[in-house]
Amino acid sequence: MPTKAARAASSSKELDAPPITRLIARTEPPQRRGPAAGPDPLAVGKRVRHRRKAAGLTLDTLGARVGVSASALSLIETGRREAKVSVLAGIADVLGCTLADLLDDAPPSRRAALELQLERAQQSPAFAALGVQPVRTGPRLPMDALESLVALHGQVRSLSIERDGTPEYARRANAGLRRRMLAADNHFPAIESLADDLLTGIDHDGGPLTWHNVRAIAARLGFTLQSAPDLPRSTRSIIDRTRRRVFLPSAEAATLRTVALSALGHVVLEHRPPGDYAEFLAQRVEVNYFAAAVLVPQRWAVPLLQEARRARDLEIADLRDRYLTSYEMAAHRFTNLATVHLDIPVHFMKINASGVIQKAYANDGVAFPSDATGAIEGQRVCRYWTARAVFDQPDWTEPYQQYTDTPSGTFWCTALAEHVDGDAHSVSVGTPYEHVRWFRGRDTPHRSASRCPDPACCTEPSAELAQRWRDAWPSSRVHSALLASLPAGEFAGIDRTEVTAFLERQP
Repeated sequence: MPTKAARAASSSKELDAPPITRLIARTEPPQRRGPAAGPDPLAVGKRVRHRRKAAGLTLDTLGARVGVSASALSLIETGRREAKVSVLAGIADVLGCTLADLLDDAPPSRRAALELQLERAQQSPAFAALGVQPVRTGPRLPMDALESLVALHGQVRSLSIERDGTPEYARRANAGLRRRMLAADNHFPAIESLADDLLTGIDHDGGPLTWHNVRAIAARLGFTLQSAPDLPRSTRSIIDRTRRRVFLPSAEAATLRTVALSALGHVVLEHRPPGDYAEFLAQRVEVNYFAAAVLVPQRWAVPLLQEARRARDLEIADLRDRYLTSYEMAAHRFTNLATVHLDIPVHFMKINASGVIQKAYANDGVAFPSDATGAIEGQRVCRYWTARAVFDQPDWTEPYQQYTDTPSGTFWCTALAEHVDGDAHSVSVGTPYEHVRWFRGRDTPHRSASRCPDPACCTEPSAELAQRWRDAWPSSRVHSALLASLPAGEFAGIDRTEVTAFLERQP
């Protein structure tokens, strides 16, 4: 296991790269804004500059009449400072227009519209990832150059969308996101702080979060929660930012808490529409982390886990039962807290009954199967690992523990198999042999050995069987999803027509 210093160095190096989202690389909580976003400062600035020039005034002259410095006025015009309403009212009075004229998001001219497009494009994560210096807009930039730059960014955006539609890009994006999670030991203090702030604000007592508590959190953020039986099938929630409502599906209370908190996570974390698929994935990780941090609060869960560690009695199911969550969420949450607060490296997996990985995380040296891009989702794990052996157990109500010898070392794992919506999956959490002394179930008699990725371990039959059945011709069950491109659009997989039609039906 890497030392804390090595992990910190790795984390620092990772954060030098352009972050996928603003929070993945953030170590301090973001500054909280008001509940409603104001007018776009860039658009407001363009209108102020347009009207100032039309009036024949310099920055110094307008600033003197309004009572602000020319430098402050310049920051407002370039959109780098959000002007107070009182200042904008003074500017409007001097320029002979109304405050509403300045707050209108519509660009005042074609040039202003092009400048807005260029500046917004240069603020996108996709542009930041290119490592190219932005071009300054302004009167010295020729109109033909401005038009060419906007067209160029449009082409880059089109190519980005085309790239984002390939499964290979999705796998690479997922692998990159996992590297960032590993660098942080899957623990994000900024999100923990925001979750703790909300729980403190509703006087939460540290027990299981009730639906009443979730509604109180929504109200604290200025939103109401509404159940909608006719929610579009492509969505799990819809945030109506205009009327401050969150529409949720009809579901059991335990599921509804998670869905509601994940939706509110977009509000708390100040997410913007994702610029690409990588940012979409990162936002999903962030809101799921936020929901888990609220449902299983660090403030109370850590002392509980530390006491269990002292008693050498750590058990994922106890975390599930204490906070009335799913076993999967309890296992996820354990990975958030185990390394940073208990000094225990861990790995986590969710697989289907065929052994195909759906979700996974590790910082304990376990070697997951992966493809050429480094992606592990969609790969099949060894049939001798605990995650698959649990399917063979007669009782799925109790966790199953097993030691497994692998080329990377010996790992102890605890796993639970479940049926959800007719499909079987297992969720497992493991740790290297030297850390098993802290866990309940360490005395398990179940042991196994895996030689994967050696094909002779479990992916290829013996030479004798291969020869005997050499004429067999199996027909594979190829799912159409394996050949399809990824869903396009800002919000991947969402049918915007259904969403807008749904919102139009709401009173």
